[in-house]
Amino acid sequence: MQLGQVIGLAICCLPRSSSDERPLGLASKQQRQRYVTKVGKCQVNLGNIQEKKRFLSDIFTTIVDLKYRWFLFVFMMCYIVTWVAFGTIYFFDAWLRGDIDHIGDPEWKACIENVDNFISALLFSVESQRTIGYGSRIVTANCAEGVILLMAQSIIGSMIDALMVGCMFVKISRPKKRAQTLIFSKNCVISHRDEKLCLMFRIGDLRESHMVDAKIRAKLIKSRQTKEGEFIPLEQSELNLGYDTGEDRLFLVEPQIICHVINQRSPFWDMSAESLRREQFEIIIILEGIVEATGMTCQARTSYTEDEILWGYRFEPCMWLEKGAFRVDYSRFELTFEVQTPAASAKEMQEMAELQRRGRDVNVPVPVPVPVPSLASAFYAKCSPSGQGREQGNSVGA
Repeated sequence: MQLGQVIGLAICCLPRSSSDERPLGLASKQQRQRYVTKVGKCQVNLGNIQEKKRFLSDIFTTIVDLKYRWFLFVFMMCYIVTWVAFGTIYFFDAWLRGDIDHIGDPEWKACIENVDNFISALLFSVESQRTIGYGSRIVTANCAEGVILLMAQSIIGSMIDALMVGCMFVKISRPKKRAQTLIFSKNCVISHRDEKLCLMFRIGDLRESHMVDAKIRAKLIKSRQTKEGEFIPLEQSELNLGYDTGEDRLFLVEPQIICHVINQRSPFWDMSAESLRREQFEIIIILEGIVEATGMTCQARTSYTEDEILWGYRFEPCMWLEKGAFRVDYSRFELTFEVQTPAASAKEMQEMAELQRRGRDVNVPVPVPVPVPSLASAFYAKCSPSGQGREQGNSVGA
């Protein structure tokens, strides 16, 4: 044997260090695109939208959905454009009527007093729309168009106030920020609970004002190819979190562990610890509820990829009784510990359990019924073991 082969064989036989060992489900994979980030943002960009006029039909939602920098820009431009537009109209009205040419003429009856240039017309527009009314510039009764313009600006200004103030209030009071205090565990765990293989994760609420009518859902995002050859990207399937039993409705006061039982209806029915390393999927968690303070519906989202699932682990308790009340320690919210869990899938474990049950039924011997002797035969057998007593008894009976 060559020296290189001997060294290679020795290296292969060396025990692995603890740093090389990883929990099942944490195998290193290439970084891939998530469908939903850990903070709940959907990583989907919409492009080549043809009919953008549909957004204008719902202008209120369009403005509210804008980012704050664009929202403030639209907010300011709505007022500035109307001020400048009506100021320009006032200035051209004064110029066409000849008010600009008769400045200082006491006998000239101007439409708007003290409007002699564009700046003064702009100031009059701002004062009229904001109902400031300094008193130096006023509309007189010498022209009807000035009164009509003032009425039109007042109506348009009221509409802009209602729209912009309403959008600002809705944007500030949106329950989107409430979701920042709803937290999810960084990892999912798979272990046994009540003799059933379960996928579990933990959720918690950091605020003392609780969510009302909280409900939780889970979606499995996975691409697949049909038998006909059709490729379905990002197919969504529902994960049962207790919908049939009402366990999906939560009273979220303390951190709770949400459980998905891996049964025959679960998409993880035939998934083992080894196949988990090769799978590519994403679990989307959606928590919905009503904010107690505002009464608005809030939604918090997160996601788990196959790399974030720990096979054979459980969550450590983070709540205990202290001075007559329950205390929650959120520093232990993410902690897990390893438990003994078979690496086989739930389907394989059920098949093995059925085989063991059938094997026990086959190996157990069937009891054979033994005839119970009568009193006479027992008496004869006791008196005459050789059978003579039985013959003598028979002759006597005869």
